[in-house]
Amino acid sequence: MEFIASPKQVMPSFFSHSFSYPSTDFLFKPVFLRGVSGSLHLVLLFVLFSSWACHKFKRGNREAPKERCKNTTSLYYKQTLIFCLGLFAFNLVLCLFSSFYWYRNGWSEERLVTLLDLAIRTVSWGVISVCLHTQFSNFGNSKYPYFLRVWWGFYFFLSCYCLVIDIVLYKKQVSLAVQSLVLDVVSVISGLFFVFVGVFGKDEDEDTLLGEPLLNGNSGEDSDLVSNKSKGEATVTPYSNAGIFSILSFSWIGPLIAVGNKKTLDLEDVPQLDVGDSVVGIFPTLKSRIESDCGGVNRDTTLKLVKAVFLAVWKDILWTVLVVLLYTLASYVGPYLIDTFVQYLNGRREFKNEGYMLVSAFCVAKIVECLTQRQWFFKTQQIGVRVRAALVVIIYNKGLTLSCQSKQGHTSGEIINFMTIDAERIGDFVWYMHDPWMVILQVALALLVLYKNLGFAAISTLVATVLVMLANLPLGKLQEKFQDKLMASKDVRMKATSEILRNMRILKLQGWEIKFLSKIFELRKTEAGWLRKYLYTWAMTSFVFWGAPTFVSVVTFGTCMLLGIPLDSGKILSALATFRILQEPIYNLPDTISMIAQTKVSFDRISSFLRLDDLQPDVIEKLPRGSSETAIEIADGTFSWDVSSQNPTLKDISFKVFRGMKVAVCGTVGSGKSSLLSCILGEIPKISGIVKLCGTKAYVAQSPWIQSGKIEENILFGEAMDRERYERVLEACSLKKDLEVLSFGDQTVIGERGINLSGGQKQRIQIARALYQDANIYLFDDPFSAVDAHTGSHLFKECLLGLLSSKTVIYVTHQVEFLPAADLILVMKDGRITQAGKYNEILNSGTDFMELVGAHKEALSTLNSVDAGSIEKRCIDEKDENLVTTNGVMKKEEDGVGQDSQTEDAAEPKGQLVQEEEREKGRVSFQVYWKYITTAYGGALVPLILLGQILFQVLQIGSNYWMAWASPVTEGAEPAVGGVTLILVYVALAIGSSLCVLVRATLLVKAGYKTATLLFNKMHQSIFRAPMSFFDATPSGRILNRASTDQSAVDLTFFTQIASFAFSMIQLVGIIAVMSQVAWQVFIVFIPVIAASVWYQQYYMPAARELSRLVGVCKAPVIQHFAETISGATTIRSFDQESRFRDTNMKLADGYSRPKFHIAGAMEWLCFRLDMFSAITFVFSLVFLISVPEGIAGLAVTYALNLHTLQAWVIWNLCEMENKIISVERILQYTTIPSEPPLVIESNRPDRSWPSRGEIDVRDLQVQYAPHMPLVLRGLTCTFPGGMKTGIVGRTGSGKSTLIQTLFRIVDPAAGQIVIDGIDISLIGLHDLRSRLSIIPQEPTMFEGTVRSNLDPLEEYTDEQIWQALDKCQLGDEVRKKEGKLDSAVTENGENWSMGQRQLVCLGRVLLKKSKVLVLDEATASVDTATDNLIQQTLREHFSDCTVITIAHRITSVLDRLIEEYDSPARLLENKSSSFSQLVAEYTMRSNTNF
Repeated sequence: MEFIASPKQVMPSFFSHSFSYPSTDFLFKPVFLRGVSGSLHLVLLFVLFSSWACHKFKRGNREAPKERCKNTTSLYYKQTLIFCLGLFAFNLVLCLFSSFYWYRNGWSEERLVTLLDLAIRTVSWGVISVCLHTQFSNFGNSKYPYFLRVWWGFYFFLSCYCLVIDIVLYKKQVSLAVQSLVLDVVSVISGLFFVFVGVFGKDEDEDTLLGEPLLNGNSGEDSDLVSNKSKGEATVTPYSNAGIFSILSFSWIGPLIAVGNKKTLDLEDVPQLDVGDSVVGIFPTLKSRIESDCGGVNRDTTLKLVKAVFLAVWKDILWTVLVVLLYTLASYVGPYLIDTFVQYLNGRREFKNEGYMLVSAFCVAKIVECLTQRQWFFKTQQIGVRVRAALVVIIYNKGLTLSCQSKQGHTSGEIINFMTIDAERIGDFVWYMHDPWMVILQVALALLVLYKNLGFAAISTLVATVLVMLANLPLGKLQEKFQDKLMASKDVRMKATSEILRNMRILKLQGWEIKFLSKIFELRKTEAGWLRKYLYTWAMTSFVFWGAPTFVSVVTFGTCMLLGIPLDSGKILSALATFRILQEPIYNLPDTISMIAQTKVSFDRISSFLRLDDLQPDVIEKLPRGSSETAIEIADGTFSWDVSSQNPTLKDISFKVFRGMKVAVCGTVGSGKSSLLSCILGEIPKISGIVKLCGTKAYVAQSPWIQSGKIEENILFGEAMDRERYERVLEACSLKKDLEVLSFGDQTVIGERGINLSGGQKQRIQIARALYQDANIYLFDDPFSAVDAHTGSHLFKECLLGLLSSKTVIYVTHQVEFLPAADLILVMKDGRITQAGKYNEILNSGTDFMELVGAHKEALSTLNSVDAGSIEKRCIDEKDENLVTTNGVMKKEEDGVGQDSQTEDAAEPKGQLVQEEEREKGRVSFQVYWKYITTAYGGALVPLILLGQILFQVLQIGSNYWMAWASPVTEGAEPAVGGVTLILVYVALAIGSSLCVLVRATLLVKAGYKTATLLFNKMHQSIFRAPMSFFDATPSGRILNRASTDQSAVDLTFFTQIASFAFSMIQLVGIIAVMSQVAWQVFIVFIPVIAASVWYQQYYMPAARELSRLVGVCKAPVIQHFAETISGATTIRSFDQESRFRDTNMKLADGYSRPKFHIAGAMEWLCFRLDMFSAITFVFSLVFLISVPEGIAGLAVTYALNLHTLQAWVIWNLCEMENKIISVERILQYTTIPSEPPLVIESNRPDRSWPSRGEIDVRDLQVQYAPHMPLVLRGLTCTFPGGMKTGIVGRTGSGKSTLIQTLFRIVDPAAGQIVIDGIDISLIGLHDLRSRLSIIPQEPTMFEGTVRSNLDPLEEYTDEQIWQALDKCQLGDEVRKKEGKLDSAVTENGENWSMGQRQLVCLGRVLLKKSKVLVLDEATASVDTATDNLIQQTLREHFSDCTVITIAHRITSVLDRLIEEYDSPARLLENKSSSFSQLVAEYTMRSNTNF
């Protein structure tokens, strides 16, 4: 303690009583000096007031100029303002302390004059500060006022005079007050600065935004800012140019919080990030680090990735290291001084005013601690935001270049998890980064403090601390293991969920959704098993650490007893304060260890993903545009999707395509047609050979890939709008009509994966996208199969032979009629090109092509044999939906229904299908908390958990109180009880408190786990029972976000958050109780401080809550964009659009970082203010304690040291809880989705044999997809007789598929009804209906799993029945070839099966189900004519007595069965103006002509 006593020798006594002067001149007397000083300051105040009044008067008479383009401020303006504010604060503090001190020690004339001088100084400097601020901010003055500069000169002169007199008196051994000396020194330094500023303060120009930045040669950043403004975007965050005070006090975020208070914050209100914090700033650094370290992302190891991330942000990390070091040192000042403080209270004074010196030391340490902690927390979160964004971009870029084989190893669900969970976790880890070395430093400092107080007993503290930490290692290991398993099982579940959401329509149609829900519950069961183990391990860790300080203190005090080290209350309290600080790193250690474990897992996962193989960059040799006549050349090419496979996908491929040629590729299902296009695109690994490509390429995939967004954006695909070309493309793709029907035209927002478009519309938008790109080479993968005959031939004529007449085109097709127009036809079989040449050349040269053409001719012959027949037939043509039946033939209804419905429709407001994601606004209602708390066991465990914590707190305080009360006040004093009793009682209390912690932790985990499980089940049941319209309007990203991120929060963090809030509240109440026991006066300060804290918290909350919600809302687009990119990677690469997609991803990543960054700032803004309040409380309580010396006061100080942390901790927990509850709120939102009608209505179940005849009666059917959307079917009436084959034909988008959806009650009719065999389908349960109907859907779907699980997911059939079905649909041999037979694997989306084979699997499902009513929704669109004929034949054989409804684009698919069963569709064909006869004519015409 020597360093505090030392001023005694050096300095005169503080606040000295005696002022004895020899007979010096009057000029030397302090009364005179202080009087002159006060007068000088009064003169200044008078002049400033007068000039202000004049100015007001003048301004009243004339208007001030409106704006100044040039804002000139004096040099050093900011520093001057800071100096003035500093002097104001300094004088205020000095004034208050002097008055307080003299009030107790008596007044004199001299003291009164001094006090008056200090008061006038305080007011003067305050007024000067205000003047400077208004003068320069409002009027942009270029110089300081003349009078002020003169006054500064006088002020400096007077200060020097006073200081000289102080020194003279000191030399003459005259004792003088320290505060006079301090005041004069400060005045001279500040006076010198003001004189310098007054004399040398030149003008400096600051151009405002009104100026012309380019003319002034401003930096690029400024002009960016201006252009940002002009774009109407948000300004850049004020943080980027905040001053030191603004940064320390976080006032730069004040404006945003203020806006949040006035209105609900939206993303536009949140400022843009500074370049340093945005992806643009950090990503290039990280990328170059990875590349310089590893020579590329592919050779990355975990260690190198960690190193690269560290080096990308090392400067900021270094800065946080410095701040953390300062914080740690400051936090130990309290415990170090507490012994001295207690001795002081017990009457041992080292020197005069020691109390105030101690209070000052405590106070300064506290303020440093507060400031550094705030900076540390904010800076780590800022680094976290940067790192996360950079990793997201790296993962995204990798996803864009993954080879197909790598992609099969990782499903999109897993890859999305790298982005949503692993990158997020690494970003969060930065917060914990310093904990490992901090623990070591804190333990070392603690031991020093303890050694000072307790001598060698400190060694036992070290041993106990090490033991506690070691106890943690096995727990940490277990936690890491369980975390690993938990993540792996979560991946599997997310993968299944995302696949199910993608194919929800099929599940609903087949009535399988409940089976698949149980599959999700099974996966969750596994996950929950690991979750439970993880949480109970966490409970054990938390027990170890709440008990740790108690254990350490028992060991330490026990050792003191054994070694005979005397314990007095000061030493005990100092030790207790130290243990309490030690408690924090030891508390945080389990979190840190589990965080390190989790982060290591995440780094491993990301780096293993980054090491996956990319597409081979050298597969294709690209020649510059127009450098060669050969557009495509492949020589001796062998390609294989699976490089390790013995049997390559494509073998001996050789052909040459010249510029402008049209090349057709045909062959049976699975012959390698799509793979051939993939090898030209460079998507398939090359084993040998050469591929040359000259020019740019565009590609149309077989299954359409449509981005969510406007139709126009999909067609432009990053190109600039050229209206003329755009219109030409729309015309060629016959999209004009479709756009007229859509209420928003080409501005209609398409749902995810083009959900609100028909198959044909999606396909045509895809073709339009390719045509608009104006490439040299076009690759079409069977685009004509998804559209009707008329549209197909229109597309072929207008696109391939029209717009693309001069381009090179390769098209895969199953339609033989498009082959004669080709310059070269490639016939494929088993991965080889078996024939190549023109149509007539190869027609006679081999069997493969003959087979294809023969099948087509056979189909056509049926068409040509159509002639007038007498038997009734039926074919529904849905060109217009206003149809009724008369005598069995469909006629267009001629009355005004059509027109009426049209006009009515136009009058209704129509809305987009995909709406903005809904987010709750305003406060989270108490209802949400209540629901969460009472979910598990009706909330029965909550009071028990709280009781556990209250008992723990009481026993803790009791044990410390006991130690402080029972130990002697000073060394040598008589102790109240014996040493053994002292320790025994302490141990008993300690064991009691530890048990409370154990019970509390176990119950907490039990309640948290149960709640998470129940919420998961509720949400998933609700989602799976939601109507299809919910999935159409909700992008799967939103649902996945709740199932992964929000569910994770509920699983792992939210229950601990709620508990933390409750526990910290209980602790706070405990501390207040102890302090009020000693000095009730504390309440005088405490009550207003708490009130102010709560006010601040309320002020801050609206902004923070909305920012939290924005984080949730901004995350979904990142996930969705990523999911879309992965599924459309081939298309994106084929158009060379990778860079545009990368840019979009960077924008979205920044959009997510923005609210995250500002949340961090807002949190620290609040905490800083709360810290300052608690520092005030702390200082006041110390001052009161000095005035009320009482033994037990030491205990109050021990607790008061923790007060600021705890006060902030309570409010912080409250805010975090309000932020985190949003996850619960979002999950609860999805537990209340309106559900579909019941699956089974017990009172109205149809017969087991229903439907026995299969007669379907449609009566006045009106259908719309959503209340705000137009009618799709307008009053349809018709009958499908039982056992008959009915074809539905019509232009694309005319409502064919809608009729089928209504039949399956995917959409319920707005009016009218459908009756099957006398039962109105709207009156029976959905499962009863859907399980009795069969459908082969438009888009063939397979699920990840096995062949068996794909054919029979409900496990209702024997293997024998499954084999029979496979043989009937011609897949038996294909499956027998595979190693696993029925158990051979099917990858995600059935990617390892061709489109045609997938269609055949769907046929197999139908053959197993054997329903009376079968619907084919364009089922043969993606198979060749031969396979189509084969499917037709299978259906004829096995469904001869069923009602078959076919929607088809190939007229042959419909006619086949119409003729077979009924003779002929004569009546429609006789009427040459009927749409049906036109469609047939179109088809026969295009088949007989050579385009």
